[in-house]
Amino acid sequence: MTRRFAAAVVVIAGLSSRAFAQQTPHAVQPERPTVATHAGTVAKGWFEIETGGERDQLAGETSWLTPTVLKLGIASNAQLSIFGSTSAPAQTSVGIGDTGVGVKWRLLDDAPVVGDFAILPSLKLPTGNATQGQGTGTTDAGFLLISSHDFGGVAMDLNVGYTRRSGNGSQAPKNATLWTASFGGPAVGKLGWVAEMYGYPRTTGPEGQAAIVAVLAGPTYTAKDWLALDTGAIIPVTGPQPHAVYAGLVWNVGRLW
Repeated sequence: MTRRFAAAVVVIAGLSSRAFAQQTPHAVQPERPTVATHAGTVAKGWFEIETGGERDQLAGETSWLTPTVLKLGIASNAQLSIFGSTSAPAQTSVGIGDTGVGVKWRLLDDAPVVGDFAILPSLKLPTGNATQGQGTGTTDAGFLLISSHDFGGVAMDLNVGYTRRSGNGSQAPKNATLWTASFGGPAVGKLGWVAEMYGYPRTTGPEGQAAIVAVLAGPTYTAKDWLALDTGAIIPVTGPQPHAVYAGLVWNVGRLW
């Protein structure tokens, strides 16, 4: 599975979700359905769940993935995220994937050039079965730079990331990078849209692969302030990225303290 967790901002009622949540802490802060994330954080003490399903098809084989992120606001500008998934790679049974944890720190708001700016260090553990294709079998340290902007109700999120993996590169490339450019805006009523281009530059080593570039697009729907739905498709431009369709939801469960 080439695509990683997390996603672009979804626009709610004509405002980006991060701006809306500053007024209403119970409003969702969607980071799905795309690869990019935004600089916004869930309000302190509030708990949110993101989950969904994805069907991938590559080289005539079909696989499934159900990524889930649990998010907790731990400060006015910080969010704890726990990542996990179940997956069913081609010709294998359903199993638990790798698990990760990260803390998003929003360092700047409305700054020149970078806009809302955040960093997201993360750690992924090899809890999935690598031989079944449900994990990489490596411990990964990641670091993501996030720049978010709002242009008259259209949100733009730019991400650049780096991952360093354990091992000798025989299970997964030791070094990997990522870039994304994601956009979202209002459509009609509670309907919105999201579109993104993302890429994974070429990696080296025994498990290295060619560079990937893909586009993602689809509608969003704000059922309630605290519940957002999404669906759409991923189309590869170049490299070994599967064709995919997805659907999911973001639910702001409520305040824990």
